[in-house]
Amino acid sequence: MYAEHPSDILSKSVKLADEGYSFALITSLAIEGGAAREVGSLAIVDDSGNMTGYLSNGCIDRDIRHQAMDALKSGQKKIIRYGVGSRFADLKLPCGGALSVLIDPAPDMQKISHAAAKLVARKSVSLSFEGVEDLGTQVSKSFTYTPRHRLVLAGRGAIFRTMSKVGYTTGYDVRLLSPETEDLAAVSHLSDAPSIHLKTPNSAQDLSMLDAHSAFLTLFHDHDWEPSLLNAALKTPAVFIGSLGSFRTHEKRRVTLRKMGISEESLLRLRGPIGLVPSLRDAPSIAISAMAEIISAFRIIDGIAPVAKS
Repeated sequence: MYAEHPSDILSKSVKLADEGYSFALITSLAIEGGAAREVGSLAIVDDSGNMTGYLSNGCIDRDIRHQAMDALKSGQKKIIRYGVGSRFADLKLPCGGALSVLIDPAPDMQKISHAAAKLVARKSVSLSFEGVEDLGTQVSKSFTYTPRHRLVLAGRGAIFRTMSKVGYTTGYDVRLLSPETEDLAAVSHLSDAPSIHLKTPNSAQDLSMLDAHSAFLTLFHDHDWEPSLLNAALKTPAVFIGSLGSFRTHEKRRVTLRKMGISEESLLRLRGPIGLVPSLRDAPSIAISAMAEIISAFRIIDGIAPVAKS
């Protein structure tokens, strides 16, 4: 997979610097119209021309790499505009918009190391970027980067396995809990953390891995496993907590949790049935639908409003 998350780019930057390699840090400063990446997206190009990350869907990344290599030779920081208003008439963006990128051949490694460490520790961090445009205008931008979103899954069977794959492909930090050792063995390679084998439905579970950048799903058809897990999850700051099942099942679930002493305010955080598309019957569709709902929830929390299609 392409390296996309800021933690990937910043960690690679620290590794290159520690090994004595030079590199240019590229930052998306401004976007007009459509674009493949969000403003503030990062990439690096090392002194061998290898690019980690991307700023477009391939239409201008080759030129960005060329410009970064030139900046590494000259040692000069520069801002380049692509698309509408660019001095590069032959490098138009297919979407008809514009993209401004900062190429810094000598980024502040103290700031980068600090930011990389904060993201690894699952803390948000802000970075400031400065440069001068072609006409001499000073540009200064600051972007806040959040840790990689985490997806904690508790379940069994086909939907559990498929959801694990979809979460991993989406770039989430996947964590896995299941009473089935075969299911865990099938998808454990998708997680950087040891899988958790659930022993009994009513045992208390430690879900301290759920933080303010996390989502939690229960994916059981036998719902006896849910109460203790959801009780623990609702005590965490997780952004998204949801469960598999019908509307009738979800109401029974709420009744059970209410009897366990869960407040009405907390129950409002519990989503079900999960997924943007109702009444799906196959594991891939259910997983994709649930993932879309989770992504939408995170975009709202991260301050990126959903875009309505006309």
